[in-house]
Amino acid sequence: MAQAAAVAKPPAPPRRRRASATPRRLPYLLIAPAALLMLGFIAYPVLSVFYYSLRNHNPTKPWRNGFAGLDNFTHAFAHDPQFWDTLTFSAKWVVVEVGLQLLFGLALALLVNQTFVGRALGRALVFSPWAVSGVLTSAIWVLLYNSQTGITRYLADAGIGSYGTSWLSDTSTVFPAAVVADLWRGVPFFAILILADLQSVSKDLYEAAEVDGASRLKQFWHITLPHLKDAIVLSTLLRAVWEFNNVDLLYTLTNGGPAGETTTLPLYIANTSVDAHNFGYASALTTVAFVILLFCSIAYLRLSKFGGESR
Repeated sequence: MAQAAAVAKPPAPPRRRRASATPRRLPYLLIAPAALLMLGFIAYPVLSVFYYSLRNHNPTKPWRNGFAGLDNFTHAFAHDPQFWDTLTFSAKWVVVEVGLQLLFGLALALLVNQTFVGRALGRALVFSPWAVSGVLTSAIWVLLYNSQTGITRYLADAGIGSYGTSWLSDTSTVFPAAVVADLWRGVPFFAILILADLQSVSKDLYEAAEVDGASRLKQFWHITLPHLKDAIVLSTLLRAVWEFNNVDLLYTLTNGGPAGETTTLPLYIANTSVDAHNFGYASALTTVAFVILLFCSIAYLRLSKFGGESR
């Protein structure tokens, strides 16, 4: 009977070979060299800044170099009024620039999203300033603000203002002059991102709203803006970080002047490290700026509910 039972027992199913893990790991192995290289280029400078922020490091005064602990941070917060002045101006610069760039960028995106003759040319003209480098943008506006050959010369010829006026050397006009110069290059950034998102809005929503009698303003408020929420949040965050770190335009236009009126915190850091060779203190200021940007970015994303559903 035992023999019969053994004969009646069904054969065991064939063992399945374990799928090789190599195909699944292959993409990660292929990108590993580039990822490690990028990590090295990013991690080493960041860690170096944190390291030097805890030291006194000045190549011109090597006898003073050594571990400083938190002295650099204490000096920044308690004994350096220029730090607070530059931080305040940086906040003012970011709020004004990002707010105006968003406003004008949204208006331009809505305009070039319409159907009209020559729309392709109009879009190219709107977006062209974004293709210009920051240094070249600064050079263009330096020439435009030149007191001898720039805008003020032609205004003086028309009886507006006086000859020899320089908007970049006057404390009452340097800020709006710098704002206008940066607006020329920054507005297309918002226009590009917002236009790309506008083109994905279904036209059926607008047609249904028109049938229900909704005005253009209500369509914009209840259809367009909710759809653009994530694009606006992301673009304002990116632009705020870039404007906070703005050095090239202000350095070329005003070099932080006159009388330090346009010195941002990154420009102050650049002057502290490059001109004064105080790399330890500059690293501490950089660390403070990094923490400020990180905290503000996280808070902004949480408060704006980025990626969540719009009501």
